[in-house]
Amino acid sequence: MRIAELAGQRVAIWGFGREGRAAIAALRARLPQLSLTLFCSAAEVAAAQALDPALLVRGEEPDAVALGGFDVVVKSPGISAYKPALLAAQDGGTRFTSGTALWFAEQPQAPVVAVTGTKGKSTTTALIAHLARALGVRTALAGNIGLPLLELLDVRAQLWAVELSSFQTGEAGPLPLGVITSLYEEHLDWHGSRERYVADKLKLAAAARTLLVNGTQQALLERTAAHPQRVLFGVRDGWHVRDGCIQRGEERVFAVADLPVPGAHNALNACAALAALEAMGHDARSAAPALARFHALPHRLQPLGGHGGREWINDSISTTPQATLAALTSLAGRQVTVIVGGHDRGLDWSEFVEAVSDRAELAIVAQGANGPRIAAALREAQAAGEVTLVATLAEAVERAQALTPDGGVVLLSPGAPSFDQFHDYAERGRRFAELAGFDGLAISGIEGLGIG
Repeated sequence: MRIAELAGQRVAIWGFGREGRAAIAALRARLPQLSLTLFCSAAEVAAAQALDPALLVRGEEPDAVALGGFDVVVKSPGISAYKPALLAAQDGGTRFTSGTALWFAEQPQAPVVAVTGTKGKSTTTALIAHLARALGVRTALAGNIGLPLLELLDVRAQLWAVELSSFQTGEAGPLPLGVITSLYEEHLDWHGSRERYVADKLKLAAAARTLLVNGTQQALLERTAAHPQRVLFGVRDGWHVRDGCIQRGEERVFAVADLPVPGAHNALNACAALAALEAMGHDARSAAPALARFHALPHRLQPLGGHGGREWINDSISTTPQATLAALTSLAGRQVTVIVGGHDRGLDWSEFVEAVSDRAELAIVAQGANGPRIAAALREAQAAGEVTLVATLAEAVERAQALTPDGGVVLLSPGAPSFDQFHDYAERGRRFAELAGFDGLAISGIEGLGIG
């Protein structure tokens, strides 16, 4: 559906986050006479009316009847496509779209690399943009990474590096290259089940003419085996990591030790980015030295620095137990206190418990809504390291500081969403930084968003 098709329709915007505001601005720019209704929270009504006095603002969660009063509803990504009210309105003839879907309809020929995955998608997307720009390629970096595509509606680029969440993969139009970095349990509350989450993630495969897949994940290989143009990274005849080097086949290209972002998973993300550039026809080998100049994204194994004799690392983006394990693997050999826990989505922590139970040098501070469940599982397994349970992040930081010896590391890698205490993972990461004695705002910007 193109924006022009909305002319003369009854149109609503559902959600007043950055995606919702981008949709309002794009529709106003293209269809200034279009009447628009906004569904938002009661707390957002005044701000919405101030932004656009012509909006009809309804500070409510719409039910099926309210949604059914519109021909088209442009919804924000965080609103589940499986809400009963939405499904009922859809059955009644209301069409639902999104900013992502509208952008793809407006830019059908754009040279897009769309990246998804449970973990690694943001870093991989940013790496693609960073490496392409090192080659002099005019590149746009946008999507779920922090800049809605509709904010760049009229931009032209030689390459689009676009991150898509599992909420957005089904909204992508046909595109040259899709990348899947990994696949674990995530966002089960939005999707309703693990099976639906996996199916939604893999909708990117249907949109992508070429599909680049993590060859180290057997389940992902099995689920994408039927794609006619599948390329693998992480395997010996492609871009992969071996003997401390990023390699292309047998050719040693870049030393992992020179990557400014730690961990084997980030070396694999670099392989994905190089393979994506290559698949799009660019000289990945010539771009590889620029890996040394890449800056870690906020809240993703982000070194904050030293304070109080300890090193502090912010991995607030970690919302699965597997992500926490990857963070701990990157710090192998160090004396670490890890802060885990947050909003409880019912994910299985047994793999985490089994992996860390014999690590006497690892202290674990569990906090948040699922903290008691994690701590109980660790104690039942008789974990060798100290296990502490507190209620809040503030208490967790205080306890971690006391547990961690001089020269040790305090790692925030919750393995859970933030919604029990914070608006999102970014707010949680900023608060962690402040509690540790750093400037929370100074650590939050993502370099390179937009066109460059």
